[in-house]
Amino acid sequence: MAKYEKFQRAPLVLAITAASTFAPGVFGQDADLVEESPVAAPEIEEVMVQGRLRDSAEALVSERLEEEVVTDILGSEMISRVGDSTVAAALRRVSGLSLINEKFVYVRGLGERYSSTTLNGATVPSPDLTRNVIPLDLFPTSVVDSLAVQKSYSANQAASFGGGNVDIRTKGIPDDLTYSIEIGTGTNSEVSGDVLSYKGGDDDIYGTDDGTRALSSDIETALRRFKGDLSVAGIRDTLIAEGNEYATDQEAYDAAQALNRDLALSLNRDISIKEESSDPDADIKASVGNRFYIGDNWEFGFLAGGSYKNKWRESDRIVRDFGAPEEQVDYRTKSTYSVDISGNLNLGVHFADEHSIETTSLFLRNTDDETSIRDYFNENRLLSDGAGFREYEFKYEERELELNQIKGSHALGPETKGILSIALLDRAPEELTFDWFFSDATATTDIPNQVNVSADTVTDPETGAVISSTVDVAASSAGFRFTELEDEVQNYGWSISLPLEFSSSSLELSGGFARTEKARSYKQTELSLDIFSVADDSILDDELGDVFSDDNITNDDNDFVFTRSGSNKQSYLAAVATDAIFGKFDWTFSETWRVSAGARWEDYSQAALEWNPYGYSISDPQVTTDPDELAEAVYAEDDIYPSLSLTYMGALWAETFQLRFGASKTAVRPDLREITDAFYIDPITDEQIKGNPNVRPSEITNFDIRAEWFFDSGDSLTVSAFYKDIIDPIEFFEAASSDTNVAREIINAESGEITGIEIEGMKSLGFIADPMDSFFIQGNVTFQDSEIVAGDEADAPTNPEREMTGASEYVVNMLVGFDSPDGNHSATLGYNVFGERLYLAGRNSAPDSFEQPFHSLDLTYSWYPTEEITLKAKMQNLLDESIEIEREGVIVFEEQIGQTFALSAQYKF
Repeated sequence: MAKYEKFQRAPLVLAITAASTFAPGVFGQDADLVEESPVAAPEIEEVMVQGRLRDSAEALVSERLEEEVVTDILGSEMISRVGDSTVAAALRRVSGLSLINEKFVYVRGLGERYSSTTLNGATVPSPDLTRNVIPLDLFPTSVVDSLAVQKSYSANQAASFGGGNVDIRTKGIPDDLTYSIEIGTGTNSEVSGDVLSYKGGDDDIYGTDDGTRALSSDIETALRRFKGDLSVAGIRDTLIAEGNEYATDQEAYDAAQALNRDLALSLNRDISIKEESSDPDADIKASVGNRFYIGDNWEFGFLAGGSYKNKWRESDRIVRDFGAPEEQVDYRTKSTYSVDISGNLNLGVHFADEHSIETTSLFLRNTDDETSIRDYFNENRLLSDGAGFREYEFKYEERELELNQIKGSHALGPETKGILSIALLDRAPEELTFDWFFSDATATTDIPNQVNVSADTVTDPETGAVISSTVDVAASSAGFRFTELEDEVQNYGWSISLPLEFSSSSLELSGGFARTEKARSYKQTELSLDIFSVADDSILDDELGDVFSDDNITNDDNDFVFTRSGSNKQSYLAAVATDAIFGKFDWTFSETWRVSAGARWEDYSQAALEWNPYGYSISDPQVTTDPDELAEAVYAEDDIYPSLSLTYMGALWAETFQLRFGASKTAVRPDLREITDAFYIDPITDEQIKGNPNVRPSEITNFDIRAEWFFDSGDSLTVSAFYKDIIDPIEFFEAASSDTNVAREIINAESGEITGIEIEGMKSLGFIADPMDSFFIQGNVTFQDSEIVAGDEADAPTNPEREMTGASEYVVNMLVGFDSPDGNHSATLGYNVFGERLYLAGRNSAPDSFEQPFHSLDLTYSWYPTEEITLKAKMQNLLDESIEIEREGVIVFEEQIGQTFALSAQYKF
């Protein structure tokens, strides 16, 4: 087709561009080879090594040029070079993208709900407890071949498209035999040597609990037997209802109390905090793959890989009250032991370049075992009072993703027609292709036990330093939370395309169908072990495991009470089903103009219901039977989403030039949990979040224009402008709450808009002086302006018109690269910063809070002593920046994340 021929006219430009990005010094070496010793074996071998890098990069540049819409692509070579270990961290390098909480990507100033994620083009589930969006720190870069960020909409994509779509494309079957192994280690400057810990399970090193923390079968049986009521009174009533006879009420009460305390003994109370020395990070990766050829037409192949990593991290956090930052302050020290495990298996079969079937199986596990001590002062106890509050927290969170995909591509080429020998097929065009896919994935999050213990402290009234700590005698002595989430997605579909060639133009017609089915269940069980009185107050000063020992709980002189706590509105069931049909055309005229247009029809249905797993009566059902509540729980819509893209291809001021324009209409829908009216606690911010059954989808009108120049020197320049108009944007607004809590509610604001410009480019520095020929600079800058009109649904916002949450006025990504002329060394210095961005909008004249710019400076150095061996050193956050949130001049949040140092060695054949 003509649209491909255009780019084939300039292969040298693409090769120079790509190689300048990764190895600009190689080309001077090639010239010397031609002039001095064209047959010198060592140099020829080195050129072949660099050639593999060039081919990989050239394919990515070519794909970007051939895309009908605005798309940025980040390849595995650049990801490896910069040293990012997760997809979330790597995406910081893409223009217009910023990272929130080290997990969620904001594209062009729009929140994480406006950014969708696919894996090899298919929808995948999320293990996040309160969001549908996928936390991208779950994906290690070791399984990634490339990341494609599509910033303008096309009809073959799902209509839930806001700022953009991130497609994680996993590594495929190699062309021939390859195997590799990599080992590494590292540390973080905040890890001082001794870390907070406690006795866990025997399988913690594998990132999974062996049952030590899990809710015991005795408690699960009791929850069913006593219909969710584990209080002494509830147990007593059930015992009597079961026919047990007692001489007196006190005897019945004593029996119930004894059973209540026995159940408490089933909790994992081995939670004494200890300090232990931390080990350095351990990291190992391995892969093997090959492709086999049978005859002239058949190919089989596989790629298998796995990785394991564990690490210790420490962080210190300070939270200050805006009204009294010196007196009401919150200090937290947290140690985290993390385990990351991944495994992948790809299989494929190809026939005569006309048929292919490939499978992808992926397993990811990410586990964080957190131990923290939090000391805080509020309006009830000021720092100067010499008394405060303490909270011990133990949280073990295991996230997993299991995915299986199969896809196929088929064409009726000459080999296929020759085998089938069906007359009707002989008339079918050979260019007609049929593609299909099926993806089944399940994401789970398991928190087998999150323990919180409350204590009172005696402190230094000048510094707030803790002198002594005593476990609370109150109704909130210790809480035990058990959380289970399962999110399952099936996504399948097909598409058909027919390219047509004319004398001066080419036309491709395509269309297809897709269906997505998503089911999510979230179950939260909260139990409490309260101390109402003790015979000897000194036991409250002991280690936590001793305070909650068997002897203390069963001692009749102590009043320990075990019960189920929390509300019945924290668990939920939800489901989504989407059917879609799309059609589009792609027309190229005279290798100069290209028009792509299409439309997508989607039929979308969503339901979310509060679920009380411990409802055992008609008056207290597990799921409501009220017709009005059931009607509110369901949302359905169908609509048509059009897209248009116009591209000019020429040689304006450069060997290769493109000018793109795009326009489309898309939608962003509320998350599953957000359409219930329940309160829940955000696990990241610890803030109360209130859902809203009346929240509506947002409608977005998108406009993009991009100009791209690829010069014959290998340099490049891209300038993009974009505008988005949003009707009914879904936003978090601060809601009324108690003095000691921060609450947010989800509402539809009246309107929003965002306007911006992106500038990115690459420049070899050889023009400065010959020695600088081995250096290059590459980067991007985004400037943007956003505005949201709160509207009537917001509760007394301080600023009825403001910027969008998480939007920065600017984002900068820069890197300086070095490749030695002999190809044995490379280094990359990467810099990333985002402008001040809104964290939380105030209400009732209280000021807004803003996250401050974070200047990230990272250095990666690689040494290639042989063609197969790579030694790498990484240093991250060299400026030792901290995360800060400011509210009208007051730093209300500050967290030190430290500097990270890592070493690795890889053997790859």
